Amino acid sequence: MHHHVSRRSGGRAARHAARSAPLPCAMRPVRGGLPGGTFNPLTADEITRIHHAALDALEQIGLADAPASGVTAMVAAGAREGEDGRLRFPRALVEDMLAKAARDITLHGRDPAHDLLLSGTRVHYGTAGAAVHMVDVKDRSYRDSTVQDLHDAARIADRLDNVHFVQRPMVCRDVLDNYEMDINTLYACCSGTAKHVGTSFVEVAHVPGCMDMLHMIAGGDAAWRARPFVSNSNCFVVPPMKFATESCLVMEACIRAGMPVLLLSAGQAGATAPAPIAGAIVQAVAECLAGVVYVNALAPGHPAIFGTWPFVSDLRSGAMSGGSGEQALLTAGCAQMHRFYGLPGGAAAGIADSKLPDMQAGWEQGISNVMAGLAGLNMVYEAAGMHGSLLGFCHESLILADDLLGQALRCVRGIEVNDDSLSLEVMRAVCMGGPGHYLGQDQTLELMQTEYVYPALANRSSPKEWQEKGRPELIEAATARKEQILSGPAPARFDPALDARLREAFRIHLAP
Repeated sequence: MHHHVSRRSGGRAARHAARSAPLPCAMRPVRGGLPGGTFNPLTADEITRIHHAALDALEQIGLADAPASGVTAMVAAGAREGEDGRLRFPRALVEDMLAKAARDITLHGRDPAHDLLLSGTRVHYGTAGAAVHMVDVKDRSYRDSTVQDLHDAARIADRLDNVHFVQRPMVCRDVLDNYEMDINTLYACCSGTAKHVGTSFVEVAHVPGCMDMLHMIAGGDAAWRARPFVSNSNCFVVPPMKFATESCLVMEACIRAGMPVLLLSAGQAGATAPAPIAGAIVQAVAECLAGVVYVNALAPGHPAIFGTWPFVSDLRSGAMSGGSGEQALLTAGCAQMHRFYGLPGGAAAGIADSKLPDMQAGWEQGISNVMAGLAGLNMVYEAAGMHGSLLGFCHESLILADDLLGQALRCVRGIEVNDDSLSLEVMRAVCMGGPGHYLGQDQTLELMQTEYVYPALANRSSPKEWQEKGRPELIEAATARKEQILSGPAPARFDPALDARLREAFRIHLAP
């Protein structure tokens, strides 16, 4: 047999230049929206049992404390208000509303290149949370987080390929007025990144002003409604099985304003949710199904994310422990339930209980992010930068998460098996009269960039090379990258005329 040897054009330098040029997104080995779903901790029978238990809970226990407007809408749709003031949901009502619920929704970026299609098992990783502290890696301390810290986090995330959206990860502790805090949170995130932004609003009175700002950024109400680039992270329930009255009113206002909502149920297993993993999933699913009824009773087909976010407690102390194997299983099990309903879903992973970006943080962030991705979770929230069981956020950790999530996404992508990848012809050429190794093979060189993910900061040099280079440290490398990103102008910043109008209309705390 004659084997055709391809003559690659250009010399070694040209090939090296081609390899080091950034790949177009579709050719990169990993990207947002890769399908997961190969990891299934629950069997089909167990999923059905959880579903029926959640329906029983809704029919028999129901939820308390819905606002009057919510009660009216849900009772009109078929919910029953009991003597005890609890709303109960017949099975048929839940099934009807599941049939009306939005599927395959797109969360828009301000730049369409960052649009996220939430369908099937497509996986996206991003930030989230409400940390009240900033982690300073230099003197290993915690301090109050500021609006500048939040803006910097958005600017950094904007430049990280494997962070696909920015839900505000920390609270602006230096903006004391709650309305100004909501306004400045929006401003800090949207002027820092062109990716999809998530945020929450303290109370319903704040929504109109925040929508005014978004209309100004979008270019009017119609332009905003066509491509809403911010979603409302809404804790519409106070587990166990109670509606959060004020948050429900915020949710209603956001729905009227054309803003997608994340229906967020954040029970803590052993405290505000049952201690067994299965029981925590049952309650989270029941609460989110009540949210599906609520949203679709108000506005059938309004884009809503099924946000089962049950957390784990360390039962020795009652403290939250987001970095545990139990948390990873909880999140993966929830992702399976989202797939069972065919709804766009989100849950939390990547939370470190460790106070600093150290080895403990690495395993805590790595295990849960990989399991969430393999389970096919559409939106993996809190995937980057979170420490101290959600109390601290760290810019260096956010940067290192880009490498961590790149490897997680490579696991999600899985193994392609086809005639070319089975490699029989290449084996034949190498082993029978060939060089006896695969290093210079066309196949090897062609796949270097499309099959393999190379970390930006993680160090893979030999101990000898590492010594010769002055023993570089991971955290120092992340700090240098942070300073490099923040030293230039932000690509996502508003044009000066719009920025001037925003600063005239609202009290913006960030220096221009």
